[in-house]
Amino acid sequence: MAQRTGSRWIERWEPEDARFWAGGGRAIARRNLIWSIVAENIGFSIWLLWSVVAMKLPKVGFHYTTDQLFQLVALPGLVGCLMRFLYAFAVPRFGGRNWTMVSAALLVVPALSLSVFVSRPDTPYWLMALVVSTAGLGGGNFASSMANISFFYPDREKGFALGLNAAGGNVGVSTVQLLVPIVIGWSWVSLGVLRPGDGIYLANAGLMWLPFIALAVYGAARHMDNLSTARSNLREQLAIVRNKHTWIMAWLYIGTFGSFIGYSAAFPLLLKTQFPEHAGNLAFLGPLVGSLTRPLGGRLADAWGGTRVTLWNFVAMGLATLAVIHFVDSHQFLGFLLMFLVLFVTTGAGNGSTYRMIPAIFRNAKLAEAEGGGPEVREVALKSARTESAAVIGFVSAVGACGGYLVPRGFAASIARTGSTHGALVAFLAFYATCLVLTWRFYARPKPETYRVASLDARV
Repeated sequence: MAQRTGSRWIERWEPEDARFWAGGGRAIARRNLIWSIVAENIGFSIWLLWSVVAMKLPKVGFHYTTDQLFQLVALPGLVGCLMRFLYAFAVPRFGGRNWTMVSAALLVVPALSLSVFVSRPDTPYWLMALVVSTAGLGGGNFASSMANISFFYPDREKGFALGLNAAGGNVGVSTVQLLVPIVIGWSWVSLGVLRPGDGIYLANAGLMWLPFIALAVYGAARHMDNLSTARSNLREQLAIVRNKHTWIMAWLYIGTFGSFIGYSAAFPLLLKTQFPEHAGNLAFLGPLVGSLTRPLGGRLADAWGGTRVTLWNFVAMGLATLAVIHFVDSHQFLGFLLMFLVLFVTTGAGNGSTYRMIPAIFRNAKLAEAEGGGPEVREVALKSARTESAAVIGFVSAVGACGGYLVPRGFAASIARTGSTHGALVAFLAFYATCLVLTWRFYARPKPETYRVASLDARV
């Protein structure tokens, strides 16, 4: 059974041991997964707050151009990408529980700063951009959360566990896009009670998350654990950047998660600019279906192999993008909405399957190096694989998050130049083609360059 010290550090953690897993390991992993999801969900909600709030700024007196509004939507994605590089290496240094508490508490900064400055229409654009950038702190949470959970689960269950963890966070995107438009229509009255108002109260968009941030910090402190077996120094973690598979998987993850977070950020403004005649709060549907299909992608990858699912998923992404291009060019709203939802589904499924590939690739690599050695050599190899794959997962998530900036900026540039999203969508389609080629070239063809070991439990 796992041995916990008074500082909430677990000294012994052997998830690959079936007896250890059944004797309490699974229950501990599940408890950490639940509170990881809670904290990550709040992080995603804060990260994508401005996808809704930016759209409302002109209605409360801010005189920003459409390009500036798209820039505000994109900035949290850029900062979140950069923060993920730092957060990815935090878990082995400080512990999963400890860093979850810190990263959740930091979300108070973007929540409070939003509530202050959206009530000041004279705020210069540069200062508002700085305020918006703090929302990127929420984007960093994902990297540390995924790296942490990867340590808790055995290889045979990583796909579903990581998919569930990610989906729980991703749902925060649809939550914020569904609830914030409702909450900003309510005004505060005596004793802090909310009631329907006759205006737009954007400050509520930040204030509403403060109780949930407190809950996430408390839950992490009370119910999560640190793993001593997950500790490693920075030099060991940075070794992953010399492995070509780290960069290949980062490229593929831009195609899946980068598309998901980028489309999620841009979708509200995209609907408003391309189909202004269709009012209604429909933007939340895209992130919702994308989030719900992420565990499915992980589950399918557990059963059929991450490579196979990822390969066909990129085919589906390309076809869905072609359909979106057709409907946006012909200005057919229903077809555009339905096909974009299909595109969101493929981004979610691809998120799950690409993440499932990472532990398998590095596990196979280490076992290939240890082939011919005894059980002790094999065990050392597996431990090294878990450490490396966790670092890669965090690193890949950081690179993939750049889509949160590139996709909205791509749409903004296309609209500014041609008045349509056609050019941006064609560029995205070309990128998906490169992802398809890379998946086939390195992992799916009959003799791929990835590592193979006989009788593996984890499939690439």
